[in-house]
Amino acid sequence: MKKLIVFDLDGTLAESKSALDTEMATLLSTLLRIVKVAVISGGNWQQFQEQLLSNLPHDEHLKNLSMLPTCGTKFYQYKSGWEQLYAENFSEKENQKIVRSLKEVIDSLAFEAHETWGEVIEDRGSQITFSALGQQAPLEEKEKWDPDFTKRKKMKEALDRLIPEFSVRLGGTTSIDITKLGIDKAYGIRKLREILGIAITEMIFVGDALFPGGNDYPAKEAGVVSIQVRDSNESKRVVEAIIACLSDSQTST
Repeated sequence: MKKLIVFDLDGTLAESKSALDTEMATLLSTLLRIVKVAVISGGNWQQFQEQLLSNLPHDEHLKNLSMLPTCGTKFYQYKSGWEQLYAENFSEKENQKIVRSLKEVIDSLAFEAHETWGEVIEDRGSQITFSALGQQAPLEEKEKWDPDFTKRKKMKEALDRLIPEFSVRLGGTTSIDITKLGIDKAYGIRKLREILGIAITEMIFVGDALFPGGNDYPAKEAGVVSIQVRDSNESKRVVEAIIACLSDSQTST
């Protein structure tokens, strides 16, 4: 029986930069009552609070929830409140090199958008995130920019040559996440194993970017049983199935 269910956030539990809808919030609340849950996503802590926590009941079941923003480069646990256990932040020199390289690639590939909504390059401390149309772009605009990942794959190839000492992953709808080398969702999975004392074989990972180069792929590489989903609606059906299986297992024991 699995002891920990790990989810991506954007594109898995909710639409990009959007809050959990009522159905997903209810399903997650039910899941938290019967098993430990973790969320690892490229978003920063504020995004986790707005998209996820503000839509879940503030009760004792939050102790079953682990939060790993910025692709596992940070880790939060709930005790009397939310506490940060670690943060793998960039140095100022590393930060500057990544931002400079991103700007160079955007210019060389002519991928600068004519209209943007919010920051295009965001410093999240332990992660630099490129969002082609800005952090607050409407979902319908974001879905049109790079639906088949062609643009971002070209960017990743160029960035891998320029900054090979960092991890470059595709995430979200228009984004690229850059972290320290080896500090990615696989690192987050290993931290969950270490901190919660749960074996990787006792985990399930659910995400929408489990393809090579996607920011969920390192979790799969870490050896977690992984379930690829298309969107949050498909994730709901997966959560329902997990709840049914876990409830049956607990009833039979």
